[in-house]
Amino acid sequence: MKVRPLRDRVLVKPLPEKEVVKGGIIIPDTAKEKPYEGEVVAVGNGRVLEDGTTQALEVKKGDKVIYAKYAGTEIKIEGEEHLLMREEDILGIVI
Repeated sequence: MKVRPLRDRVLVKPLPEKEVVKGGIIIPDTAKEKPYEGEVVAVGNGRVLEDGTTQALEVKKGDKVIYAKYAGTEIKIEGEEHLLMREEDILGIVI
């Protein structure tokens, strides 16, 4: 299944959470928080402004991004979790 986001939507694949912290403590799956970092898999055409023109998105395919805690809608594509969200839910690009 392929998904192409519409307008100002972005498809993000969450990056896996690290298993061990600095102190060497292993965190069980039940205690882990949802990751807030992911990789952009696909982007829409852009935001449509009031005058009818389209403004291109700032993120592009392949960018690593940080997004809001409750951002987007979770979907499964070929057995892998993805998030479909608006560009405004993305807080920053990891450089």
